[in-house]
Amino acid sequence: MPINQPSNQIKLTNVSLVRYKKAKKRFEIACYKNKVLEWRSGNEKDIDNVLQIPNVFLNVSRGQTAPTADLAKAFGKDTPIQDIILEILNKGELQVGEKERHAQLERVHNEVISIVASKLVDPKTKRVYTTGMIEKALEMLSSQGSQAQEKEKERNVGSENATPTTGEEGEAKPIPRAREHAWTGVVATKSAKSQALEAMKALIAHQPIPVARARMRLRVTLPTKILKQVVKSAGPKAGDEEEGG
Repeated sequence: MPINQPSNQIKLTNVSLVRYKKAKKRFEIACYKNKVLEWRSGNEKDIDNVLQIPNVFLNVSRGQTAPTADLAKAFGKDTPIQDIILEILNKGELQVGEKERHAQLERVHNEVISIVASKLVDPKTKRVYTTGMIEKALEMLSSQGSQAQEKEKERNVGSENATPTTGEEGEAKPIPRAREHAWTGVVATKSAKSQALEAMKALIAHQPIPVARARMRLRVTLPTKILKQVVKSAGPKAGDEEEGG
């Protein structure tokens, strides 16, 4: 005999919750997995593809919707429910399970490594590195960065009661380059592009392996007739340059 689920309860098998606290009340909306991040990054434009249920809840798992009085107190009496949902969706805290969090971190990590590997080359051979070599180089920097942070914490603890180290006329000393371009690893809360840029700066600054930014190459394809016209309009100077090299 089948067991009937209560009609007001929602199965959480394919749901990502977004929680938002305002006016001492916690509100929730039920979204499809992975769609919240796509919405926030701008890849998803249709909110209907993000929301499982176009409503605001106090507790999604219990099917407990937010009372109108609570919504009016927190968001304003005349605020449409669509605007309330948008505020929660854009500003709320995404609740992610351990497995989903790990998978998300792995996706971002792989994307960062792929971007970095496509942008950096060996300055001597001009050849790109494999993703494995880039990954190992970043792991070296991450390990060095963690050790540097531990040493800095120890120094800070030891100098809590000491006179602060400053430059002339009480000015703070500038941050060393090694700390400025430190790399501590990939996180899931930042975009892959921004982290790839940070990783490239760290690799170029510390050089765990010889790296340099790859130069952009352009190839222009023109019909022969147009190419002849371009060369002709450029005059004899262009012809001299072609003969010379």
